[in-house]
Amino acid sequence: MSQSSSHDYDTFGRGSWSETRRVGDILRKETVGGALLIIGAVLALIWANSPWSEAYQSMVTYKIGPESLHLDLTISHWAADGLLAIFFFVVGLELKREFVAGDLRDIRKAIVPVVAAVGGVIAPALIYVAFNVGGAMEGWAIPTATDIAFAVAILAVAGPFLPAALRMFLLTLAVVDDLIAIMIIAIFFTDDLAIVPLLLALVPLGIFTFLVQKRVRSWYLLLPLAIVTWALVHASGVHATIAGVALGMVVPVIRSEKAGGPNAGPGLAEHFEHRFRPLSAGVAVPIFAFMAAGVPIGGFSGLIESWQEPVSLGVMTGLVLGKTIGIVGGTWLATKLTGGRMAEGLNWVDAVGLALLGGIGFTVSLLIGELAFGAGTPQDDHVRIAILSGSILAALLGTAVLRARNRVYKRIHEFENRDEDADGVPDVYQTGRDDSST
Repeated sequence: MSQSSSHDYDTFGRGSWSETRRVGDILRKETVGGALLIIGAVLALIWANSPWSEAYQSMVTYKIGPESLHLDLTISHWAADGLLAIFFFVVGLELKREFVAGDLRDIRKAIVPVVAAVGGVIAPALIYVAFNVGGAMEGWAIPTATDIAFAVAILAVAGPFLPAALRMFLLTLAVVDDLIAIMIIAIFFTDDLAIVPLLLALVPLGIFTFLVQKRVRSWYLLLPLAIVTWALVHASGVHATIAGVALGMVVPVIRSEKAGGPNAGPGLAEHFEHRFRPLSAGVAVPIFAFMAAGVPIGGFSGLIESWQEPVSLGVMTGLVLGKTIGIVGGTWLATKLTGGRMAEGLNWVDAVGLALLGGIGFTVSLLIGELAFGAGTPQDDHVRIAILSGSILAALLGTAVLRARNRVYKRIHEFENRDEDADGVPDVYQTGRDDSST
């Protein structure tokens, strides 16, 4: 690759040391969460295809909650609408953190993963539509989502010596991908909008915003406001997970000057993220996977029959091929637009490997599939099988590509960390334009 001095930005270039440490901490939590997610999905599949499958179906369809408040939901709906609100709250915190105080506040760094994520949404959607013209078009958004916990768990196994820049790119790509998915859910999957509950939700949300802006952390004040906001958004017809995003986005990122300046500890958004990310990755998402992945396959013949459905073909091809084409194409386009280059020591094979992992669509894809076709419908069963099949295929292909590069990454890792000081910061982050203090 050309190393012309006319370029001043490296795609997949190294971020600051503080951001690298922060992302490393996030990825460790997401890796554990991804492993639990996989375990939950496998257990659900085994149970749903066992002689005791009726017990599983009875459990996920059992209703609980106050009917007078329109909250008499099935267990699976509580997982999708309630537990995933925690997941989306963390997404909201992460979105605000990335674009307010993270390395991505620099538009040159932000443009590449943003354009890559947009490409990774458009290409799968177009592929799905091509397979379903005149048919089940409502499922176009299903293959557009990336499951960060699942992808990071595979990444940890496939490439333990990946440079932090690639890991940060995957994390940011997934965060932007989640933002697009949130917009899709809010715009395209909101039926029978009730304005009054939606407007009423602004009251507890406004009080919550006022308190967090004053750096109030008391759970007995904030949690009731969050629950009321969630319940009113749910009653409005907007998917309740949007409430989680809204609550996360109003939490301040920057530390209060009154609290003692930059040495006063983490900001409130980071504080909440540390508290809620383990709950999201370790409890909420795995339970949702357990509730959503239990689809009866009907043996190998049933699997083959399901794969032949246009809906399944659109979802699987969109996840594996569409995500890869869209993410790599978007990365290439954004690199050209910013006058950048691939960082030294890396090449486009790395982008292909990450793009394949971007095709692991699970949590949000399952949610969109349920919203598009309705739980328990034949199309929903085909969608769940297709999501599982496409995600597994994308994971296997991504693993093959990244394992082939892992030996190179190991040498790079050893080189960059050979001169680590007593301060615990590798010298490579204390030279040149790298900022180890931000």
